[in-house]
Amino acid sequence: MTTFNSKEVIFLFVITLSGVLYSVIAQLPLVFGFIPGLFVLLVLCRKKRVPLKTLFDISMRGVAKTRIVVLILFFVSFLLPSWHLSGTLDQMVAVTLRLLDPDHFFILAFLAASVFSMILGTSVGTLSAIGVPIMSTALLLGLPADVTAGALISGAFVGDRTSPFSSAHQLLSHTVEINIKRQQKAMIATTLPAIIIGCLFYAIFDHFMEINGKTLFMNSYGKIILIQFIPPLLLVAFVLARVKIVYAFMASIASAGAIAIYKGLSFSGLIHGFWYGIDGTGGGLAHMYHLLLFIILAGAYNGVLEELNIIQPYLDKWLQSSHSLIDDSIKIIISTLFISFIAANQTLPIILTGRSFLAHWSKHYKREDLARVMGDTTLLFPGMIPWSILAIMCSTILNIKLFSYLPFAVFLWILPLLTVFLSILRSKKYHKIDAPFESNGRM
Repeated sequence: MTTFNSKEVIFLFVITLSGVLYSVIAQLPLVFGFIPGLFVLLVLCRKKRVPLKTLFDISMRGVAKTRIVVLILFFVSFLLPSWHLSGTLDQMVAVTLRLLDPDHFFILAFLAASVFSMILGTSVGTLSAIGVPIMSTALLLGLPADVTAGALISGAFVGDRTSPFSSAHQLLSHTVEINIKRQQKAMIATTLPAIIIGCLFYAIFDHFMEINGKTLFMNSYGKIILIQFIPPLLLVAFVLARVKIVYAFMASIASAGAIAIYKGLSFSGLIHGFWYGIDGTGGGLAHMYHLLLFIILAGAYNGVLEELNIIQPYLDKWLQSSHSLIDDSIKIIISTLFISFIAANQTLPIILTGRSFLAHWSKHYKREDLARVMGDTTLLFPGMIPWSILAIMCSTILNIKLFSYLPFAVFLWILPLLTVFLSILRSKKYHKIDAPFESNGRM
């Protein structure tokens, strides 16, 4: 078996993570920063006399594991533009704003963002669609922007982490090889308490907050047009009917495109929106294909790491000292936090952490707990790191600094605490049992 010494492994990761970090600092697409690490990995493998054909086959198997996620991201790039051009987003925003009560503004902003994010599956899309008008309304009412932003970002991450439409949620599912239904069931144990704590947190602020004015400018929105709700209703209906999520996206995008054309938009205008996205809303394949390439290369990279057993021996030595679920949970949190600080995105921490811990976890625990711990940490840390792309986008959209809203974004920092507490409770009953590696169905 091909073996890599510790110096080679350390050198590989320094080059890989330095390249990714440089791409963030230099504002280059992540795929460019990732290429040096992939190149070094392939050179090291060739020095170990691994045949080129073997490397190619292993890489392709790694890429295949990201296939569904790439397809989902591909269609997500069309979703927001199609909903904007059809008028669907405007209708959803109008309904939401009409339901906001100034006396319960923060808790309703949190719940509204939560619902939107569960439908859209993206924190950035949610903040773009509904965050800006709610922030504007809060400022008109004289409410603090930092608390409002905290409520909105907390709600936005409810769906970014939990929604079946979320690319990060889907990527986690495929990385730890568990189906979406089992993953969501595993997350409920911490999701519901976090949402309840969030509601209580914002209700307290609502109770003590002075409102300068009670008049909201909701009447500027026109009448409700039911046909424009067809795209999100189709999306939800297909998922509830257990139709593959790719087909659900296709149906929703197609119906939104048809509505946009019916309203008078030209076909070329629709294609333009699909490619370039919409200013202030996002989307567009032109802004997504670099990320798609990054995920493909990351899949190939991790396929080689996994099949050639490059880092697993060192990880296994580290894990040998673990005696309980809480020990391994803490080690996951340390690992994923370290990777998140350097990688500055969601994708690489999910793939590296998940694939590295999967074999150990499958042997000693249930993979549901792995999905739960990573869902409560790996999917959220990028929203709390100042130089993370996700945090930068969230703060830019709402025009507020991260350290201003972070203390009030309770959903982000309460979940890591809850997952540690739950692991402590389960460690008392959770003896290391054989949990055989099993194949799982996927959505």
